[in-house]
Amino acid sequence: MIMRITVFGAAGGVGRRVVAEALSRGHEVTAVVRDPGRFAEPPGARIRTADARNPEDVARLAAGQDVVITATRPAPGSEHELVTAVKALLAGLAGTGVRLLVVGGAATLTVPGTGGLTVVEEPGFPADWRDIALACADQLAACRAEASVDWAYLSPPALLEPGERTGAYRLGTDELLVDAQGESRISMEDLAVALLDEAERPRHHRTRFTVGY
Repeated sequence: MIMRITVFGAAGGVGRRVVAEALSRGHEVTAVVRDPGRFAEPPGARIRTADARNPEDVARLAAGQDVVITATRPAPGSEHELVTAVKALLAGLAGTGVRLLVVGGAATLTVPGTGGLTVVEEPGFPADWRDIALACADQLAACRAEASVDWAYLSPPALLEPGERTGAYRLGTDELLVDAQGESRISMEDLAVALLDEAERPRHHRTRFTVGY
């Protein structure tokens, strides 16, 4: 079934791969950016300029769509915008029946073998990442407080980088997934695969899930 999908943050590393994956599956994609100069229009996608922090922009670009995906990432020093954006997205989608898929953070996943410590609570968590990690925690809390939108929140593993599209991944819930070598990782390409699989075959409703190899 062809779906109508709007992607906010389409110029980012994850967003561009989500757009490409959705187009490869034959879906109708609206790619939303704040600065069109940063984004080369992929064949088949509609480019729109808007701001995920504006509920009116969200409502306008969600009209007639099946799913809205947000993969926005604020610049360093503006981490609070992550929460502002997800609240605006939820407000803009309230009452529309359009699903929201959020590419979030790993901060609140529990780490295996630590007795329940989350990623951000672990000793040695990089200080440079703390602000964005805490903003992601607030982003998830904002989603969990919303009952009128069918949302799902995807927490990536510890390492998320550009790489190969294998089409393979494992699903989890609230615990960090690690592979046989003890690494927690996935490529941006396979994260996009998992996200589009969730869009096409919903398994998570008003809850968080995670992926990894």
